[in-house]
Amino acid sequence: MTSSPLIDSHCHIVFPNFEDDLEEVAARWRAVGVKSLLHACVEPSEIPAIKALADRFPELRYSVGVHPLDTKHWRGIETIDVLRKAALQDSRVVAIGELGLDLFKDSNLEEQLAVLRPQLDLAFELDLPVIVHCRDAATPMISLLQELKELGRLVKGVMHCWGGDVHEMEKFLSFGFYISFSGTVTFPKATKIHECALKVPEDRFLIETDCPFLAPVPKRGKRNEPSYVEAVASKVADIRGESFAFVAERSTSNARLLFGLP
Repeated sequence: MTSSPLIDSHCHIVFPNFEDDLEEVAARWRAVGVKSLLHACVEPSEIPAIKALADRFPELRYSVGVHPLDTKHWRGIETIDVLRKAALQDSRVVAIGELGLDLFKDSNLEEQLAVLRPQLDLAFELDLPVIVHCRDAATPMISLLQELKELGRLVKGVMHCWGGDVHEMEKFLSFGFYISFSGTVTFPKATKIHECALKVPEDRFLIETDCPFLAPVPKRGKRNEPSYVEAVASKVADIRGESFAFVAERSTSNARLLFGLP
C-alpha cells in the first residue's frame, strides 16, 4: 500500500505526548507514503511551536485559529490580529481553524458563535479555507453558513472528523465544503459515518488522523499518529468498494486542491 501518496489533512503533533519520539513518528509517516500533513491549531499560544515544527518538517503546513472548546483564549480583536499576522507572515499557514461549534462537551452556544463568526470573516478576508469542528451542532452551523452564503461571504472549507448523518453532510456539501474522515470511520458501530463515507462524492472527501486522538482500529485506545492515516484510507476504500490506490490518490488531490498542499 505504501506506493500511493497520502496526506494527513488534520493532525496535532505539537502535544507533549510526541516530545520523546517525534523523529521516529516522522520516519513512520514517511515510510507509509504520507507526503504532507496539515497541523491544526486550537488556540493562539500554540502558533510559535507549530511554526517550529514546520521549520523542522518541510512537509508540514498549518492552520491558525481558536477551537470552540477553547473560547477562554479569545480576546476579541486582539486575537483576530494575532491570527491575521500569523497567516500573513508565513505562507505555510493554509487555513483558519480549527474553529466551529461543540455542543456535545459544552452548551455556551452564543459564546462559541461570538468566537466563530470573526474567524469566518477573517478567512473570507484572507481568502483561506476553514477547518470546521462541528459536534452536536449541525443545525446552528448550517444556519450560520446559510446566512454567510446569502451575504456573499461564504468561505470554502472542510467538515473535520465528520460524525453527522448523510442529510447534514449533503447540506455542508451544498455549501461547497469537503468532508473529512478520521479513525472513527474504522469503528464498527460508526454506521452514520460509514454511510457518509459511502455516499460522499469522490471529489469532496479528505482523510485525516486527528492525532493523537481517535486512533483507528486496530490501534484504538493508543496514541494516534500520522502514519495511521493509511488505516483510514484503507477503511474508506473498503466501504466504497474502491482500491486503496484510488482513495489515496483522490483524497490527496482533494486536500491539495482545498489547502494548496505540496
